[in-house]
Amino acid sequence: MMKTYLFVVFVFSTSILKAQVTKTVTDVRQVWVSYNNQTRLTEKLGVWADFHLRTKDDFAEDLSTGIARLGLMYYLNDAAKVTIGYAYVHHFPMEGHQDISRPENRPWQQLQWHTKYERTRLMQWIRLEERFRRKIANDSTLAEGHNFNFKVRYNIFYEIPLTQKGTGAGALSAVLNDELHISFGKEVVYNYFDQNRAFVGIKINTNAHDNVQIGYSNVFQQLASGNRFRNAHVVRLSYFQNLDWRHSKNEPGKF
Repeated sequence: MMKTYLFVVFVFSTSILKAQVTKTVTDVRQVWVSYNNQTRLTEKLGVWADFHLRTKDDFAEDLSTGIARLGLMYYLNDAAKVTIGYAYVHHFPMEGHQDISRPENRPWQQLQWHTKYERTRLMQWIRLEERFRRKIANDSTLAEGHNFNFKVRYNIFYEIPLTQKGTGAGALSAVLNDELHISFGKEVVYNYFDQNRAFVGIKINTNAHDNVQIGYSNVFQQLASGNRFRNAHVVRLSYFQNLDWRHSKNEPGKF
């Protein structure tokens, strides 16, 4: 873990040095809602699906992003799995394309693993994404072709039970989550550090395999110019459904 965070500091510092001297930080306030599903079909295979909507600013001012993501999971064992998938990202009109939406196609590959302790639980994943974003001619016109870059995401999720109900309905847990995004590729010049998403919230089990998570997320993002940053204060509401269809038996949630 220490090596990971030292690497983050190095990449972030390098990006800042490459940027212009003047730094501009814009604060926004958003709401992110999502539905997330992992369904295990057999001992080795499962499917992944998640869907997201995010607002633009002032919590309820227009929409900024919509995401639909699907994947096929292969279980290495009960605690680890690899996933390959595809995501469609819809960027609603915003700065740089104020009168049009910008589509993005995003294949992705992921390794996810879980660690259980006596009471607490840790989940981690590493994800590689290939981002194909339509080029923009002007504020109201898309151009032919795509901009392309890679993104690596490292996500760590820690859960601390607050009740003695185990995984049953009404069980409460505190959750801490941090996700680091690093971009690279020929078209990435100043913002190798793409963003960091920190989250603190509450998890409420609705039954043995479904839960709702609500809380606050701070998303600090470096924009393409290198000297411009977006600091988003986000209210995040997520529904997680984790199903196991082996022998028609649902297992406790894995998110």
